[in-house]
Amino acid sequence: MTLIPQTIAEELQVRPEQVQAAVQLLDEGATVPFIARYRKEVTQGLDDTQLRKLEERLVYLRELDDRRQSIMKAIDEQGKLSEPLKDSILSAVTKTELEDIYLPYKKKRRTKAQIAREAGLEPLAMELLEDPTKSPEAKAENFLNPEQGFNDIKTVLDGARQILMEQFAEDAELAGSLREWLWNEGMLSSSVVAGKEQEGAKFSDYFEYSEQIQKIPSHRALALFRGRNEGVLNLDLDVPLEAGMQHPAELRIAARFGIKDQGRSADRWLMDAARWTWKVKLHTRLDLDLKTRLRELAEEEAIRVFADNLNDLLLAAPAGPRATLGLDPGLRTGVKVAVVDATGKLLDTATIYPHAPKNQWDQSILVLASLARKHKVELVSIGNGTASRETDRLAADLIQRHPELSLRKIMVSEAGASVYSASELAAREFPDLDVSLRGAVSIARRLQDPLAELVKIEPKSIGVGQYQHDVSQVHLARSLDTVVVDCVNAVGVDLNMASVPLLARVSGLNQGLAQNIIEYRDEHGAFKNRKDLLKVRRLGDKAYEQAAGFLRIMNGSNPLDSSSVHPESYPLVDRIIEDSGKGMTDLIGDKGYLKKLDPARFTDEQFGLPTVSDILKELEKPGRDPRPEFKMAQFKEGVENLKDLKPGMTLEGVVTNVTNFGAFVDVGVHQDGLVHISQLADRFVKDPREVVKAGDLVKVRVIEADLERKRIALSMRSDAAVSKDRGKPVENNRPKKQGRRNKVAKNQTETQGSGAMADALRKALSK
Repeated sequence: MTLIPQTIAEELQVRPEQVQAAVQLLDEGATVPFIARYRKEVTQGLDDTQLRKLEERLVYLRELDDRRQSIMKAIDEQGKLSEPLKDSILSAVTKTELEDIYLPYKKKRRTKAQIAREAGLEPLAMELLEDPTKSPEAKAENFLNPEQGFNDIKTVLDGARQILMEQFAEDAELAGSLREWLWNEGMLSSSVVAGKEQEGAKFSDYFEYSEQIQKIPSHRALALFRGRNEGVLNLDLDVPLEAGMQHPAELRIAARFGIKDQGRSADRWLMDAARWTWKVKLHTRLDLDLKTRLRELAEEEAIRVFADNLNDLLLAAPAGPRATLGLDPGLRTGVKVAVVDATGKLLDTATIYPHAPKNQWDQSILVLASLARKHKVELVSIGNGTASRETDRLAADLIQRHPELSLRKIMVSEAGASVYSASELAAREFPDLDVSLRGAVSIARRLQDPLAELVKIEPKSIGVGQYQHDVSQVHLARSLDTVVVDCVNAVGVDLNMASVPLLARVSGLNQGLAQNIIEYRDEHGAFKNRKDLLKVRRLGDKAYEQAAGFLRIMNGSNPLDSSSVHPESYPLVDRIIEDSGKGMTDLIGDKGYLKKLDPARFTDEQFGLPTVSDILKELEKPGRDPRPEFKMAQFKEGVENLKDLKPGMTLEGVVTNVTNFGAFVDVGVHQDGLVHISQLADRFVKDPREVVKAGDLVKVRVIEADLERKRIALSMRSDAAVSKDRGKPVENNRPKKQGRRNKVAKNQTETQGSGAMADALRKALSK
C-alpha cells in the first residue's frame, strides 16, 4: 500500500507527496472537480486530467494490492510461500503478471499431469529433463503402473510429458515473455465462416484480412470482434511461418528449460514436450489473453473518443437566455412547435403541416409568426432529422416575410430528443404534454444551453461515439458520467434555474440532494445566498464545501455568490477590498486595477499563491463561461438533398462526430458526410481531434456523393495541396501490408475512390 503513491507519482511524473495529498483528499470524500479547483495548494497544482488518472490508477492498484494479499494468504496456507516467491508476488505490477505467478498454486480440477504425478511418474519426467542422454523407453519400464492406468511404455511417457507440459506452461516468467513476444510479432487473421458469406456481407472487408495485432486500430478491432460474435468471422492469432519451419515459440520454451536437439536419446521426446506445451497449453491461453488485451485497448480507445466528443458537445457554445421557438420537423405527422422563454420555461405549443401531404405552407407561417410575435421570440431552433431542410426553408420564408420579428434560425442536433421525450423526467416535467411536443421543447432548450439540456439524456443516447454498443457498458457509462460531471462543474450551475439532472452532477451533490434543493426552492422561493443551501434537508457541511463554489446565484445578496470564488475564500476577498479602498461592486470587473495587484501580497497560511491568483482572475470577470462564443452555420441555399451535391462544391457544415479515422460533417442534406483523416488537413494528422471537434463549423469540399448508397466523401484539404498531390494516393495512417492483402486498410485509406472508403467506414460506424 505504501508503494501506491510512489507508483502513481512515477506514472504521472509528479512528486509522491502530491499524490499522497490527493489520495487523502479523495479518501475524505472530496471530488476531482473540487480538488482541481479549490485545493491547488494541497496537491501543489495537480490538474483535473492528472487527478482523474490518479483516481483511476488508485482503484486499480488497490484492487491489485488486495489480490496480492489474498494470493499470498492462499499460498501460505498450502505451506509453499517461500521468500523468493513472496518477493515475486510483491513485485508484480499487473493483475496478469500476478495471476501468472499464482497459476501453479491455484486450485484446479484434476489434470492429466496430476493423475500422472499420483501414479509416481514425476521422477521419470525430471530425470529425463535433467539428463537427456538416458533412454526414455528404458527408463519408462521402471514406472509401469497398471493399477492406475499406466500399463505400457507409451502411456507412461505420455504421462511424464504431461507433467513437463504443465510445469513449462505454469512458468510465470516464460508465459510473460511469450505473451509480450506474441503481442509484438503476432498477426491476427480473419476468415469468413463457411456458408456465412451472404449473411455476413457487411463484414466482407474482413473475409480475408491479416494485420499485426498490436497495430490494429480500435474501430477495426471492434469490427472484427463483432464479426466473430455474430458467427461470421474466425479469428486466428499466430506468427507467420515458412513451410517446414519450427515454431519460434517452441524453441523459446525449449531454451528456457535447457532443451536442445543434439541427437541424444531423450532430446526428441523433450522437444515434443516443448512443442505440445505451445500447441495445447500456452498458445490457447495466450491467444485468449491477447485478444482480450486487444479488445480492452480497443474499447478504451473507443470510449475515449466517445468521451472527447461528448465533452465537445456539452461545452458547445450556448445561444444564451433568449426566447426560442423549437421546431421538431416531420412530414406526414407535421412539424411540432414549442416556444420557451429566456429561462427555458414552456410558453406555448402547436403542430403545423407545411409539407406533403397537407402542404399548409402559408397557414404554418401565420401560426409561427403569431407565436413569435406573442412571445417576443428571438431564435428559431430546428431539429436536424427528417424534413429538416424543408422546415429550414419554412423558417427562412418566415424570416423573409416578417423581417420586423428579427428572427434568426439555427439547425441543431436532435440526437437523443426522442429519448428525453419518452423519459420519466420529461413525463414529470410535462405530464399533460404530448410526447412528440416534448421533443420540440428539448430542441429549443438545447440551443439556449446545450449542457443544461443534454444532461437530461443518458450520454449513450446522444450518439457521438463509435461502436458504442460493442464496448463494456459499465466502463462506458462510468467514463461518460465523468465527462458530464467535469463539464457541469467547469461551467458552473445557476442554483435558481437548474433542473434536478443538472444539480445532481454538481460536485458533492447527488440525485437525492438535488431533488431536496428543488423542493426547498419551490417552497421558499429563489435562493438569496449560498449559505441558504445549509437549510436544505440532508445537505450538510461536507456537501456544502464540495458544491458551493460551483453553484451560482445571480442578483443575490452577495455579488461573490455569482462567481466561482468559494465561500471559504470570502474573507480573502474582503482583505483585497479593504486594501483597495474600493467597494465590492466597484472592484469586481475592474480589470485594469486587478491586473496590477501582486497576488503574493495577499497570501497567508490559509491561502496560497494559486488560490489568490485564481480569485483575482475571477474578480476580473466573475462567472465567466469557459464555452466558446455562439456562432451559426450557414447551409448553402439550393443544397438540400444528396442529389444537389456535386464534386468540387464548397460548403459550410457542422462537425457532428469525430472518430479515429476522420470526422462526420452535417452539410444540410439529411446525411452526414465523412472527412477521412487523410482529408482533414494538408499535413499528416495522427489524431483527428488535433484538427476538429464535435460542434465545430468547417468549410468542406465535396469529393464524391454516392446517391445509391447515400454516402458522401468530403475534404478539408486546400486546393493547392490537392493539385500538388493529384493522382497520388495519400499514405496517411495506412497500416503496413502484413501477410495476405489487407483489403480493409486499403479501402479506408485510398484518397482516390473515396466512395468505397466512406462506404466501409460509414457501414461500420452506423451499427
